[in-house]
Amino acid sequence: MTSSEVLLGIGVIVALAVGCQLVASLLRVPAILLLLPAGFVAGALTDDVNPEKLLGPAFSPLVSLAVAVILYDAGLGLNLRRLKGHTRKVVVRLIWLGALITWLAAALLAIPIVGMSRGAAVMLGAILVVSGPTVVGPLLNYVRPTERLQRVLIWEGSLIDPIGGILGAFVFHGVLAGEQHGPGSQLGKFSASIAVGLAGGAIGLALLWLLLRHLTLDEVLSTTLQLASVVLVAAVCDAFRDDTGLIAAVVMGMALANLPGLDMPARRPFFETMVSLIIGLLFISISATVTPQSLRHVALPTLGLVAALVLVVRPLVALLSTFRTDVPFRERWFIGWMAPRGIVAAATASTFSVSLVQAGIGGAQKILPATFVVIVATVMVYGLTALPVARWLGVRRSARSRPLLVGGDPWVVELGRALRSAGLDVLMWAGLDRERRSIADAGLDLAPGQLLAAASGAGAELEGITDVLLLTDEDDFNALAFMTLKETVEGPVHRLAPPTRSHGVVAPYTGSEALFGEGLNRPALARRYANGARIVTHRVDGGVPAGHDVLFVVRPDGRLFAATESSVPTAGGGDIAILLTPTADPSR
Repeated sequence: MTSSEVLLGIGVIVALAVGCQLVASLLRVPAILLLLPAGFVAGALTDDVNPEKLLGPAFSPLVSLAVAVILYDAGLGLNLRRLKGHTRKVVVRLIWLGALITWLAAALLAIPIVGMSRGAAVMLGAILVVSGPTVVGPLLNYVRPTERLQRVLIWEGSLIDPIGGILGAFVFHGVLAGEQHGPGSQLGKFSASIAVGLAGGAIGLALLWLLLRHLTLDEVLSTTLQLASVVLVAAVCDAFRDDTGLIAAVVMGMALANLPGLDMPARRPFFETMVSLIIGLLFISISATVTPQSLRHVALPTLGLVAALVLVVRPLVALLSTFRTDVPFRERWFIGWMAPRGIVAAATASTFSVSLVQAGIGGAQKILPATFVVIVATVMVYGLTALPVARWLGVRRSARSRPLLVGGDPWVVELGRALRSAGLDVLMWAGLDRERRSIADAGLDLAPGQLLAAASGAGAELEGITDVLLLTDEDDFNALAFMTLKETVEGPVHRLAPPTRSHGVVAPYTGSEALFGEGLNRPALARRYANGARIVTHRVDGGVPAGHDVLFVVRPDGRLFAATESSVPTAGGGDIAILLTPTADPSR
């Protein structure tokens, strides 16, 4: 290919990757729904986006390194200390029991249905155990199941990626070793591959631990260092033994996430951006290599495999994983109806299938197209049916708002009681013991002390929260918390206005719109409350009483709307207004 054709092809791949993710975000659907068809169509219509022709022999190693980066990032989310109680019990079962059953069932079914050899079928089964949060997350955000379902399925998707990556790498080396003559040779080659991956992971972990522990690095340089270390270690391992870099990368991520005393950055915007771009590029590139000819004799048999996985295997996994737990049967069935495959399945299939074909494994050429069909079919099935199934089972969250109030001053506690009396499920958090006692004494739900610290690193800790109201008497805390939480909460985050626009070290520079109308800043609210003003609820029939300030409006369906500096929600018939009453003091 000429340099112009290469440049055009790379430009089209990048444009398709980012464009599909952008459109998917606007439509609130998983990006994979657009990425796979776009790459497949582009690959069928033109050779300019075929990465095997653009990059030649460099394509497969680059895919392997890209998958290593994705698995390292997934491993960083595998903080076992955050998996507790009931969630831990169900999720752990879904991981080990689900992976085992899915692997064995898919492998056994692939032999007669898809027409694969035993080695290729075992490899395909290992590839298909993964799901992935990049697919499950958008689906759950659209369906809005109950908090427990959301938490269980997000955790399963987050944990199964790195564990599935390890399983895939182990099985791949086991299949290759199985082609060698003599059990001693098979065991030796398999053990050597695993040893290279584990040793590489240990060396990479030690390197990162020393650098991150003893060097003062900013957020960008810290994440850049991690990216370089993962790529270097994975590349060196792959140079010694094919595809051992995946084992090293996921071991590095998992171990780093669970090392005590290591202060990892709460958020890694550079790394997150890089992983998001890599996912888009891989989907477009890999699907472009799947030709209509390769699907001709694979598509229909693989749909039979998909039917078995969706209708039999996944429901069985869900029932066994929730056996003897307090999970209601309706929720158990929904867990059994949510297992789409995603990027790790596609990328590992692309990475492993080439080597297996070169090794002469029977049916290995069917692994990538079969995985492609499974991904498309499962995403389509679950994407189109998850919402009606959730409605039919009655496992969707209520449309009612669930605000989190941060602060423990007396007027904040009274606001929490007023919102609860308006029918909302209110959660409160405060830092001081006396404030937490006053919240508990008022009969309001009190969030655990570590809630905000945990939420700064992962939004999953705030699942179910629709609004955050930052109401402490520390303006800079409110501003900093606003900047952090607005990225991890699916709904609006509001904060109190400081005394003046220039007050504080951080508060004046966040650019956020403050709560309540003009003049109702933090000290004004506290002063008016001290002078006798109270926060009350008022069912709106003929308007808002004179002299009262509207703080919030709760619609009949339970949705909460806050008054801000620029706008005050209009209260109509049937609405409940949260009002601040006048004070007896004319100076207010």
